[in-house]
Amino acid sequence: LGDKLVEQLVATGLVTSYADLYALTPERLEPLERMGRKSAEALVQQIAASRDRGLVRVLNALGIRHVGPRVASLLARRFPSIESLADASEDALAATPEIGPVIARSVREWFSGDEGRRTVRGLRAAGVRLDVPDAERGGRDGPLTGRTLVVTGTLEGYSREEAEEAIRQAGGRAAGSVSKKTDYLVAGAEAGSKLDKARTLGVPVLDEAAFTRLLRGG
Repeated sequence: LGDKLVEQLVATGLVTSYADLYALTPERLEPLERMGRKSAEALVQQIAASRDRGLVRVLNALGIRHVGPRVASLLARRFPSIESLADASEDALAATPEIGPVIARSVREWFSGDEGRRTVRGLRAAGVRLDVPDAERGGRDGPLTGRTLVVTGTLEGYSREEAEEAIRQAGGRAAGSVSKKTDYLVAGAEAGSKLDKARTLGVPVLDEAAFTRLLRGG
């Protein structure tokens, strides 16, 4: 959804929460500016298709402070259903690798608040998938099973989030900082201080081509 469309949906009262998106119909959308019948039908179909995208996409879209694509993936890896995440204590959240107390507090406050509870109920009622699909769950075997990689710099064929998701799909762990436990650093253009640290620690450095080969088991 584009920013202008979202503004229209909110301004007209059609959407007051994330869950309201799934109640939209072509008839309700058609009166909006620059929204013909075909566009309205296509949008409703796109929204319906998003029901099955899983917990990571949902968390990223909820607007929880400090929770973007990377944090959403880390949380879903540790808490693979929205019920387990909503029930998690602040201490349990903070103990999740790379989360820490600030993010933990933000997540705990959102899920314990009235707005958070209403939103979760609405999404569940709309049939939105609120867990991690089996194919995306960690712990499965792959070419990167048991390995920790860090991505830095700009890659041509991947955004940062896409590269890290590819690592997880291949069974590996995508970390945010370089340490002695890092197996590989994937370095794109303008890699910066993480590249310097990797060289100091003797961590193997992969360019984008080598990273792609590794994902394929090469």
